[in-house]
Amino acid sequence: MAIEKSKIAIGFIVAGILMLLFGIITAIIGPTVMKNEVEKNTIIDPKNDLSYTMWRDLPVPFFMSVYFFHVLNPEEILKGEKPMVEQRGPYVYRKQCQKENITFHPNSTVSYKEYRQYFFEPSMSVGNESDVITIPNMLVLGAAVMLEDMPYAVRLLISATFKTFKEGPFLTKTVGELMWGYDSDLVAFLNKYLPGMLPASGKFGLFSEFNNSNTGLFTIHTGRDDITKVHKVDSWNGLTELKYWKTPQCNMINGTAGQLWPPFMTKESTLNFYSPDACRSLELVYQRSGEMQGIPLYRFVAPNTMFANGTDYPPNEGFCPCRQSGLLNVSSCRHNSPVFISHPHFFNADPALLDYVLGLSPTEEEHGLFIDIHPLTGVPLNVSIRLQLNLYMKRVSGITETGKISEVVMPMLWFEENGYIDGPILSTFKTQLVILPAVMEYMQYIFIALGLLTIVVAVFVFYKVKVGTPPPSICCCCCSACGSFHGFNHVFSRADGNGAGETILRITEPKKAFDTIFPITATYRTRSLKQMIGYKGCIYISGAIQKIH
Repeated sequence: MAIEKSKIAIGFIVAGILMLLFGIITAIIGPTVMKNEVEKNTIIDPKNDLSYTMWRDLPVPFFMSVYFFHVLNPEEILKGEKPMVEQRGPYVYRKQCQKENITFHPNSTVSYKEYRQYFFEPSMSVGNESDVITIPNMLVLGAAVMLEDMPYAVRLLISATFKTFKEGPFLTKTVGELMWGYDSDLVAFLNKYLPGMLPASGKFGLFSEFNNSNTGLFTIHTGRDDITKVHKVDSWNGLTELKYWKTPQCNMINGTAGQLWPPFMTKESTLNFYSPDACRSLELVYQRSGEMQGIPLYRFVAPNTMFANGTDYPPNEGFCPCRQSGLLNVSSCRHNSPVFISHPHFFNADPALLDYVLGLSPTEEEHGLFIDIHPLTGVPLNVSIRLQLNLYMKRVSGITETGKISEVVMPMLWFEENGYIDGPILSTFKTQLVILPAVMEYMQYIFIALGLLTIVVAVFVFYKVKVGTPPPSICCCCCSACGSFHGFNHVFSRADGNGAGETILRITEPKKAFDTIFPITATYRTRSLKQMIGYKGCIYISGAIQKIH
């Protein structure tokens, strides 16, 4: 029986060692296996159904929410008073994107054009596209600033032209007209006699260039030759650098196209992307860690220096001529119109900008932009890009439509493009890239712990079988015959020639010692023990004497 137990113990020791080795090997090679799996599923390759479909079709719903700054006191503004605005909206549009003309190249790049369409979502909006809004007339006030250096006679002629076509300094139109365009006799006249002067050849609207259009020809890296380059822009419209700005650094096309990023991000990483709408590359920095439905994420936000002027942040000197910090002059890529981009409500901008306009109240929660990234894969989980469109306006002599307008950067609207992973896409993403890696990681520790526990228990059992039970302790019992205590100082077993087991007890009394021999039979030996010494306080069990009370 002892031999069988020792064999079983040895078997468990071997099993424990195998489990321990498996856990250690898994812990060593597990991260490498996971890294290779992430790389394989991140490369832009039609064979990778999940990642390729996510890149090509963007199954995540994206929405654009537009907020207009309705002008409350247009007449007073013409007299030189501060503008007073009231935010209206949001007017929400579902954004649908589709990549077309996808072409893979031998140098591990892929080219495409992404087309976008916008569809109004009444259920998500506060109001509808028939709402009437009053904003500055860019055709008049923007043109006035652009032409302020022209001869006075030319400015008078321009003013007369505005009057002829009944164009005033402020425009009152429906949301739909302001967004996607309205009929204007002045626009038709300029397009006929001065083609190319305006960005739109048809109706004039603030977002008329966005709908049913593409963002240009992007060529990006697939990551096949270098996973750290995946999704990064190689060229845009055939350009490897821009021509809008004054310095090579400002003209650089950095980062991705703003939809996906390379994997294995750290807290020291920056989130770079090129935005054709902003005419420049933007860089976000790490702010904090968090979770979205159990998926770990890093939040990246815009630094205070993003729209700082060249005085406050010298690297931005190439984006000038600048005004206060917090404004990006995009006139160089917007037909020289005096248009500035900022954060909504002049968030993170020079506080002086808030003094010129009444009705603004910036907060980080409502007006700061951010992108939540799954750092292991570079997939954005939650995106909120918020930008504001502003018009620089002032009094220009000779153009009477400008009245006595004080010099001001006037907010016209701000918009938020947001989207987040949800539904089946989120479940698939979480299962493949969060739950399974976590199970693999926990399993390696479970195998190590079970292996160690099995080895310890098996070694203990093996030791007990080999060494046996130690001799019992000496106990004292009271003799019923004489009332004295008898010490049992020796208990051991032996076998006779026939193999029959017997126990010898040596009982020591105060004056004499004697040996008593009786067979190992529980009932007999107990009875014999009681008869021999007349003691009722001890019972002989399995070759040992134990005190029971």
